[in-house]
Amino acid sequence: MTQQTQIYKRLIETARGAFQRSYSPYSKYRVGAALLTADGRIFAGCNIEIVSYEGSICAERAALANAISEGCRQFEAIAVVCEQTPEIWPCGVCRQHLAEFGIDLTVVVPTASGEFKTLTLQELLPHFFPPKELLGAK
Repeated sequence: MTQQTQIYKRLIETARGAFQRSYSPYSKYRVGAALLTADGRIFAGCNIEIVSYEGSICAERAALANAISEGCRQFEAIAVVCEQTPEIWPCGVCRQHLAEFGIDLTVVVPTASGEFKTLTLQELLPHFFPPKELLGAK
């Protein structure tokens, strides 16, 4: 097993632990995420639902908020795990939040067979709105 495979499996297990803490009383759709920083730290997050779904927080953004609040701004990979659905990918809002910090992020999702799939954020969000557009950079 390669070191990268070991890291991805560790991210998946961390995300599985996070979905156990999900607050999803309405949908019962528990999601966990684990975000790997460039310096090797892992930050977990789970979805947090409220009765007004628009105000809910996805697991990916919860993990990102945890990392950002600890001063992290560079990320390598994120794993997303759902109790009910194998191969769940981040929603569009989460993709754009993650793209704010780098489009080369690897997204890892477990498969039904116990393996995993990866795609870059660039593959998932090919025509993202880059932060440099607002900053006036070319």
